[in-house]
Amino acid sequence: MIADAIRAELDQLGVTIVSPGLAAVAINLAEALDEIPAGDAPTSKAVVADKLTAIMTKLRGLAPPAVKGDAVDDIAEQREKRRSEARKRGEQSG
Repeated sequence: MIADAIRAELDQLGVTIVSPGLAAVAINLAEALDEIPAGDAPTSKAVVADKLTAIMTKLRGLAPPAVKGDAVDDIAEQREKRRSEARKRGEQSG
């Protein structure tokens, strides 16, 4: 459950290549959280969750910038669309 979600986030972030050791620790902590039975040792679960949160925060900071689909790409795409439309209008009027 938690481990699956962490693996998915690590894949999405693309940090496993950048920091494989830290990513492995995150997965290990998530698996440990999954193994702690509900209602058992809430303090232990809280400590592990806190450590996992700290590691994931570090990993998110190490994540390479998004290649496609981020705000910068959206702005560039909109600008190119406007320029293309302006060129078409210029060709039609001239």
